[in-house]
Amino acid sequence: MPTFNLKLPPPFEEAVKTMEREIMRFLVRSTGDRDDAMDLFQETWLRAYRAYPTLQSEDGLRPWIFRIASNLCRNRARDRMRRARVISYESADGEAVEHRAQHHLNGGGPEGALHLKRSIARLPGKQGQALMMRKFAGLEYAEIGTALNCSAESARASVYQALKKLRLEE
Repeated sequence: MPTFNLKLPPPFEEAVKTMEREIMRFLVRSTGDRDDAMDLFQETWLRAYRAYPTLQSEDGLRPWIFRIASNLCRNRARDRMRRARVISYESADGEAVEHRAQHHLNGGGPEGALHLKRSIARLPGKQGQALMMRKFAGLEYAEIGTALNCSAESARASVYQALKKLRLEE
């Protein structure tokens, strides 16, 4: 009978120490708001702590934590969209301001970075998250697939589609 050499996950505190910075960076980039990111950061680790005893091996730890974080980001965005439908905004003024801002942000430097951040935020959920996990967090496609609950090929396609849409905006 073959024996499998599964490495057990490290103690929870060690997992937090090794991954907290990259999870926080991912959340800040995903939400675009440091306060939201802090809330989601705490919620990510709270949920991970509660479910940690069920984790079977160290191999799935990183994608598992990213899945928790990305699900929380998706839920937060969905909640905000629901609230935005209920609250009426002054859309005409808002659209005019957005158009002027877009016109001024096509340059390089901090303005270009701000434009990129806004462009990524407009991407559909999985595409934006897959792009950030790949380009900013350095995850492999298999890890992204696990985190987003899809195949590695689907993760690769999401990154490709996101990059394609960003290029079309240029």
